[in-house]
Amino acid sequence: MYPLTAPTTAATPTPARARRRVIDDPMRMFHWLFASAFAGAYLSADSEHFRLLHVTLGYILAGLFAFRLAYGLFGPQQARLARLGGRLAGWRNWLHGLRHSGTINWRQGQNLLMALAIAALLLLTPFLVLSGYAVWQEWGLGLAGVDEDWLEELHELAANAFLAVVLGHLALILGLSLLRGTNQALPMLTGQVEGAGPSLVKKPRRWLAALLLIATLAYAAWAWLEAPHGLVPALSALSSPVTFL
Repeated sequence: MYPLTAPTTAATPTPARARRRVIDDPMRMFHWLFASAFAGAYLSADSEHFRLLHVTLGYILAGLFAFRLAYGLFGPQQARLARLGGRLAGWRNWLHGLRHSGTINWRQGQNLLMALAIAALLLLTPFLVLSGYAVWQEWGLGLAGVDEDWLEELHELAANAFLAVVLGHLALILGLSLLRGTNQALPMLTGQVEGAGPSLVKKPRRWLAALLLIATLAYAAWAWLEAPHGLVPALSALSSPVTFL
């Protein structure tokens, strides 16, 4: 007699989860460059020691904003500003459903808040960079009967308003991640979301993302070389040659 053995079966591989691409590479590159530039500009705002760094980051913000406008007008459909406007226009349907059914469509409301935060950041950016440029050029000096610091206070107000929207945006992402059980920030890192369906992004356009990064770094390097003591004087002092008596 032979011992009975259970038949062996080959392990069935777990099928990969369906994914679709929703954010292209230029949009993700813009997002992270823009966020980094604002963070650096805000942190360097109160120090005269880092004034040139602050101004350079402000110019980078302006350039990135110009790219976003151009890409939103002439880029692919998923990046168009009209698409953002369409999402914001959904508030009418949301209110209509609330009035007639008496129930709140929470998911649609959350998406509306996300679109509103993005729109607010885009609308605040021109006020932020223009007021900063006016302060740098000292446009507010010499006006009779006007406090010479009014432009600086206006710029500070715009920066604080921008920061408040950014913090609200981050809080919303965190809240939605907890409510939906998925990392809502992940698409801005990978460009993809889980789920079946057609991809919104037909072409990743990596070349354009690389070009945007190169242009940003090239301008930052040029500004550093043009500054008498560099954008961060302490680092320039460390790299300067030491002379001995």
